[in-house]
Amino acid sequence: MSLDLKDKICIITGSASGIGKAIATRYVADGAKVVIADLDLSKAQETADALTKQGPGSAMGIKMDVTDENAVNSGVKEVVEKWGSVDVLVSNAGIQIVHPIEDFPFKDWKKLLAIHLDGGFLTSKAVIPYMKKQGSGSIIFMGSVHSKEASPLKSAYVTAKHGLLGLARVISKEGGKYGVRANVICPGFVKTPLVEKQIPEQAKDLGISEEKVVSDIMLGGTVDTEFTTVEDVAEVAYLFAAFPTNALTGQSLVVSHGWYMN
Repeated sequence: MSLDLKDKICIITGSASGIGKAIATRYVADGAKVVIADLDLSKAQETADALTKQGPGSAMGIKMDVTDENAVNSGVKEVVEKWGSVDVLVSNAGIQIVHPIEDFPFKDWKKLLAIHLDGGFLTSKAVIPYMKKQGSGSIIFMGSVHSKEASPLKSAYVTAKHGLLGLARVISKEGGKYGVRANVICPGFVKTPLVEKQIPEQAKDLGISEEKVVSDIMLGGTVDTEFTTVEDVAEVAYLFAAFPTNALTGQSLVVSHGWYMN
């Protein structure tokens, strides 16, 4: 069995930086046509131009607010009009907000769930008809070790990431006969701006030093006290996107240096 994304049309949300950009880079390196879908259009276009120069695949940038159904639908339509269809969706856009439950502002709870869960639902809803029509497609949700486990201060994030497992399983059941599969990647702590932002926030809320947050909270449960890299996650995203059958559909894969084992 060979894995190949050459000429496959791949939409990756939140991909102008961080994990999403690493996945886009991996896909373009295999010859894919990648859509950098991001809230920041100029940054998306800049990333797309840089990736196209690297080749051998190509990229385009579009503006997309994953919580806005009209914006999602128009973005997917723009991709289909230019490239014909959609083969892969990576629902990667996400944020982090940390508070104890009793202090968690409801507006922040709704904002986080909207980006992670509504975003995953709306983008999937938009691409599935094209995937069904062509008889194949891969939907990948960016989960977390917090899709499997909980941590203090992260009630909204843990709830959202658990929810993506259920969404992927339903899509797998509904899409199986059409060749549409869905999977969830569950990274451990990846040193992206999202995680960097958490360090001082958790230090303040937990009353410990930033060094303790990193050594005890983030890396204390790993087997080697190492952060997961964006490249680690990108390789798993490549596997799920390029795997040619339903054999792996509905599955989640933890990439965490042993922080969580199942």
